Amino acid sequence: MFVEFSDLVGQTPEPMRLPPPSAAAISRMEATLGWMPWLEPIDAKIAWLRASGTRWKEICWEVGLARAAAHEHWLYALCVIAWRLNGRGRVKRIGKRRLIASTPRQGA
Repeated sequence: MFVEFSDLVGQTPEPMRLPPPSAAAISRMEATLGWMPWLEPIDAKIAWLRASGTRWKEICWEVGLARAAAHEHWLYALCVIAWRLNGRGRVKRIGKRRLIASTPRQGA
């Protein structure tokens, strides 16, 4: 059957679907799931939402924080993960801002 352009006018296009993840991507995701218990629940939620590509505005609505506070929680979560992956123990007696400031950032 030959389909003409006029037959397609007014139809909604089928949504694009992502291909299934590769085995390597699944393995990387499984490795990161072990990092979540290192974080406070709100920090883990913000880190997970950012990793999934959620916009800051939606994250702020979901967790009930201002943009600056949510960003600080996200930075702190990343610093805690880096701290623990570098072989250090639990983060004790150090404030969020101090830990963020003491963690070297790439490109800085």
